[in-house]
Amino acid sequence: MRRRTLLTSAALAAAAALSLTACDGGDANKPVAEVSGGTAAKPIVTLDNPLPKPDLVLTDSDGKKYDLTERTKGHPTLIYFGYTNCPDVCPLTMANIAVAVKQLPKAEQKDLRVVFVTSDPERDTPAALKKWLGGINKDFVGLTGSFDAIQSGARSVNIGIEKPVKKKNGDVVSTHGAQVLLSSPKDDKIHWMGMQEATSGNYTAAIPKIIKGQNP
Repeated sequence: MRRRTLLTSAALAAAAALSLTACDGGDANKPVAEVSGGTAAKPIVTLDNPLPKPDLVLTDSDGKKYDLTERTKGHPTLIYFGYTNCPDVCPLTMANIAVAVKQLPKAEQKDLRVVFVTSDPERDTPAALKKWLGGINKDFVGLTGSFDAIQSGARSVNIGIEKPVKKKNGDVVSTHGAQVLLSSPKDDKIHWMGMQEATSGNYTAAIPKIIKGQNP
């Protein structure tokens, strides 16, 4: 395991820097996940200054154009940048969110938008995203497209991602921020971040309040 600094985000009240963790699954053909987990005192962090949602127009898991800003307008929204070949952090984070979403009344489940934006678009085709998310929650939206566009969108909300790199030993190293962006339906801005440490219980407690535009 190795750690290095990815970026510094002034927007995080309790975290001065986000660190990377590389986890090798032991399989030369399996990607290594490098994620920024944060050092926040709380698993759900309130931003000092709310951020606009990333301005992304990508392709969804049905192969259709998806304008993230327009399609999530007026809806409480969770956005996560990751990739389907991630050996640990991505599936755990999405599963934690899925557990929390299942606790909501049906009307609130329908109102909520959960968007998974791939950091590995070369391998994460619409079909791959659909299959992977289908095993978690079929209502979650998967997005893919140009890596440069995705990286630019991620950086606009202080999430760092880097293009996957294949090492000489065959390992594929993919670097991405592990924070979940949480936006309010009241102004369509990101007011909160779920840190890597956030559990299904944390999201179960936080999401009902976020749906109402309240601080969790």
